Amino acid sequence: MLLDIEYLLLLQRFRIAINEALTPILEPLSLFAVTYLILVPVFIYWTIDKKKGLYVLATYSLIGFLNSIIKLSVCAYRPWIRDARVVPAGDAIRTATGYSFPSGHTAIAGSIYGGLTKKFKEHKLLVFICMFLLLVTGFTRNYLGVHTPQDVLVALALTWLSLLIIQKLFDYLELNPEKENIILLFIVLFAIAGLVYITFKPYPLDYVNGELLVSPYKMMNDGYGDTARLIAFCLGRFIERKWIKFKPTGLNTKGIIVSLIGVIILGIMITYLGAPLDAALGTHWGHFTREFIFVSFMTFIYPFVIKVVCK
Repeated sequence: MLLDIEYLLLLQRFRIAINEALTPILEPLSLFAVTYLILVPVFIYWTIDKKKGLYVLATYSLIGFLNSIIKLSVCAYRPWIRDARVVPAGDAIRTATGYSFPSGHTAIAGSIYGGLTKKFKEHKLLVFICMFLLLVTGFTRNYLGVHTPQDVLVALALTWLSLLIIQKLFDYLELNPEKENIILLFIVLFAIAGLVYITFKPYPLDYVNGELLVSPYKMMNDGYGDTARLIAFCLGRFIERKWIKFKPTGLNTKGIIVSLIGVIILGIMITYLGAPLDAALGTHWGHFTREFIFVSFMTFIYPFVIKVVCK
């Protein structure tokens, strides 16, 4: 579609006209959604409300997987590959990994901001802030020149679908708790099938001047990580439910301190663990291992610490 490129070029001209004044604000906001925003529902899960936090973590785990499956099926090239006039702002081109459609940043932001809105809808100010930040995050992907409008809109639709699926699943398990292990196993098998699919499916191999335009191997990195996230969530939920059975610390001094320590540790791992794992295991299994460790830490490793420390 030519209109989507023209829209990006319009935003690009505006960026240049204001001398990239908004880029240092919007770029970190966009990146925050897929890095440290997850620390908010993790803190809620550990400290305030286990069920509400678990809902957001479940949606976060599902939407990343679905987004990657769609991305690696459609294989839509990024805007600057489609049209050389599009020049992404700042460092956005480096952090825009994978194919273009749908927007992973928007989908991940939607799973968290949308999940918080759904579970804390009585807090009107929080709802407003979350919805505002979600829309701004989606807009940043256009403003920075790394996604088309349809990439963002479909990601928002995928967000709504994932929130609905997880809510229906939670409602079902509320009435049929004995079915949870079977469902978790099915999801793990579904995720493994997805991993096999993205690994062996055919990908476009377009060459320009004898050089491969986009490397499918590189495009699969996020798919491996997103698949690991879903698998680790299911395994973590099974382990926590069967053996750990922790209770949130509560909003008391000791509980807050214990949870904040865990959040800081997780934040450090998110910041520094990726590169060494990629170097040691290769980018596919490095991404897989990294996300598996992160989600395991969220769902059952640190909850075990909480149970021991906050008896």
